[in-house]
Amino acid sequence: MLNNIFDHLTVIKNTGDRTPFYKYKLDYIFNRLGLSEETIQHFYTHLNQLTKDQTEIEASHIHDFIVQFLEEHDLEDQKQQYLKAQQDDINRFKKATDVKSSIEKLFNRNDRVVHENANKDSNVFNTQRDLEAGAASRAIGLQMLPPLVAKAHLRGDIHWHDLDYSPATPETNCCLVDFAEMLNNGFKIGNAEVKSPRSIQTATAQVSQIIANVASLQYGGLSFDRADQVLAPFAKINYEKHLKTAEQWVAADKREDFAKDRTKQDIFDAMQSLEYEINTLYSSQGQTPFTTVSFGLGTSWIEKEIQKDILKIRIKGLGKERRTAIFPKLIYVLKKGLNLKPNDPNYDVKELAVDCATKRMYPDILMYDKLCEITGDFKAPMGCRSFLPKWTDENGKAVNAGRMNLGVVTVNLPRIALLAHGDMDLFWSIFAEKLNIVHQAMAYRIERTKEAKPDNAPLLYEYGAFGKRLKSTDSVDELFRNERATVSLGYIGLYEVGTEFFGPDWESNPKAHDFTVSIVAELNRLCRVWSKESGYHYSLYSTPAESLTDTFAQDDIRKFGKVKDITDKEYYTNSFHYDVRKRPNPFEKLSFEEAYPHYASAGFIHYCEYPNLKQNPKALEAVWDWAYDHVGYLGTNTSIDKCYKCGFKGEFEATARGFKCPQCGNHDPKYCDVVKRTCGYLGNPQARPMVHGRHVEISSRKKNMSKGMVNDVAHEETAKQSKA
Repeated sequence: MLNNIFDHLTVIKNTGDRTPFYKYKLDYIFNRLGLSEETIQHFYTHLNQLTKDQTEIEASHIHDFIVQFLEEHDLEDQKQQYLKAQQDDINRFKKATDVKSSIEKLFNRNDRVVHENANKDSNVFNTQRDLEAGAASRAIGLQMLPPLVAKAHLRGDIHWHDLDYSPATPETNCCLVDFAEMLNNGFKIGNAEVKSPRSIQTATAQVSQIIANVASLQYGGLSFDRADQVLAPFAKINYEKHLKTAEQWVAADKREDFAKDRTKQDIFDAMQSLEYEINTLYSSQGQTPFTTVSFGLGTSWIEKEIQKDILKIRIKGLGKERRTAIFPKLIYVLKKGLNLKPNDPNYDVKELAVDCATKRMYPDILMYDKLCEITGDFKAPMGCRSFLPKWTDENGKAVNAGRMNLGVVTVNLPRIALLAHGDMDLFWSIFAEKLNIVHQAMAYRIERTKEAKPDNAPLLYEYGAFGKRLKSTDSVDELFRNERATVSLGYIGLYEVGTEFFGPDWESNPKAHDFTVSIVAELNRLCRVWSKESGYHYSLYSTPAESLTDTFAQDDIRKFGKVKDITDKEYYTNSFHYDVRKRPNPFEKLSFEEAYPHYASAGFIHYCEYPNLKQNPKALEAVWDWAYDHVGYLGTNTSIDKCYKCGFKGEFEATARGFKCPQCGNHDPKYCDVVKRTCGYLGNPQARPMVHGRHVEISSRKKNMSKGMVNDVAHEETAKQSKA
């Protein structure tokens, strides 16, 4: 009866912002105070009498009225509890925006940020320096953000990603580097003018330098798309040099074989050097650059050789112990008529990719036709999962290389569901409120990023990494506007939302599935509206949530307590994924998930969990083949841990302190190689521990294939191919 009696009221915040009157916020406060339903109704009746002739009310007046009401009803304990909660909120914001306090917290090692990024080793000096600078930047950034946005971030309603870099600096997030433009036209780094390379070895050396510098000028991942096709012309230069040499020293009928053999060795050496260089780089952020290399579409013998060597080198492993390389992330492209079936010309490369994935988890797989359907045309993700929409320049040419993302803001969907407490109408009302704040945050991200100058990041803006070469006097907005760049709305925890409304096993309920899809569809609709209004591309992104899976869950444990199958897990489920504690087979899991990326096309990836696949690669290939017509982007999670004390190979056991060898109990990172997928990228949690929630989530993952099913699927696939 009282749900809508305050719809006429606008609340004027202390910051001057105006918002509708949200009754659910007072309901939450009164329930936390333990007031009876009768007392709550009595409060609303009095408040209605006070405001029925008003259209606006100041937030401070509502606060005063609550205090007065509690006093008049002899609820002194509840009044003190309420005032303490209000003061705690004020103190929290004050402390979070205090630079000195933030740095002291980090120095005392009380800041969870030391484990937020599984790619950062907080023991080394350059990482420590970055963390110190980041602590100051977060405090400054919160002061810069619009007040509603800053408070929503601190309270856990939304998450402003990478606060340690943005908005204190107007850096961009992730990108598809235009390597072809830079390698063909030259560039400048520091004092060096770099000319176009004249060999595959020099080309890959330049690529590693570009990666190191781009990673230091932005805060997200970067990708080398179509690496085989971009590098092939430089390997061809090697081939032509070897042919010339052969003309002098080799018999005519053997010259081509001589040149090919020498070129193949050059390609292998160059790709091996690139693998080692990337894994030994440190960016200015104190981490190995988040790098992705995509390949697989090339058809010439040189392009195929590059593809094969990338895979062979990854299979071989790093160093004397042949450890799994964490970077670069490898992405292999499947395409009908090219490499999908045994009769296809590049099928032998696909077989090598399958073998590599069983041993090293990478490569992940892009399904060419499905990806074109979802995103508009083919391209690799920027970093681990962020995809660009199709975009054409003034000449009608499709452009992907050189485009970028301006940042991400993620909404806490499980919190909205918990606040709605089973009321679907209230869910959509709170949803609209939180998305208004997200919109304000994303619009600010755009405006802040536009304040950069080309000479703030010369390699990005002036020397081709972003596809166009601007003058120092040009506006960086030339590369952002007209929807060339993206800014991303992220979301997390559809599983938890479905659980609040339909119970923990809702995945098999079509009505529940449709409801969660409708949430993603509405987020997509809002992005399209905002894009049309602004001229910048707002895009929907399935947040990887490396640390956010923990952050939001901990925020909501404080707010709601341990709610069964929602907060009591101590993590939130990544974006649209099936509950990791369950055991659907790969086909069931992917069928359930395949609808969501059609709305969240700006960022997504699917995974399946497997036992050891090394003896049965055909089982993995069968999943890839089936998935080709269902999903655009698929990763492999399988057991590849190794113990160098006892020789165990398989899956380490999860413990409270990390992971240990099930055979000898070894957990020393010096003597074991533990590789897990933290989100889009792989990580080594023994060497670089992750946040608590992510550790629990990884430990909770169940296999989507039993060993018996792996064998059955492998036999079926082998029989099918033999028959073909």
